Amino acid sequence: MPAWIRAELDALIAEATVDAYTDDEQLTGLYTMIEARLAVPFQTDVLGAPVTVERVVLTEAGQIVAICLRGGVRQAVGILDLPLPDPAPEGAEWIAAYRRWTGL
Repeated sequence: MPAWIRAELDALIAEATVDAYTDDEQLTGLYTMIEARLAVPFQTDVLGAPVTVERVVLTEAGQIVAICLRGGVRQAVGILDLPLPDPAPEGAEWIAAYRRWTGL
């Protein structure tokens, strides 16, 4: 994954959270940008197995997850736990911005 400059990530965070006042609103703003900008589907490996990332969802528990498909079985994987392929898909900088926002 490319190394993004902190200032670039901060600008993305500011764009996603411009009208957000609470953490929940900021999370929703970041999710909206990831969902809109991340190019899916794409292929990656999860625990050594190839999967197709079909989409990204925001759970009721407030977690952004990737819905991964392998052999007809779907599994939700936390977006921050998802290994990205090289090269990363278009829009992956939004995942990096989300990671920075969480403080990880």
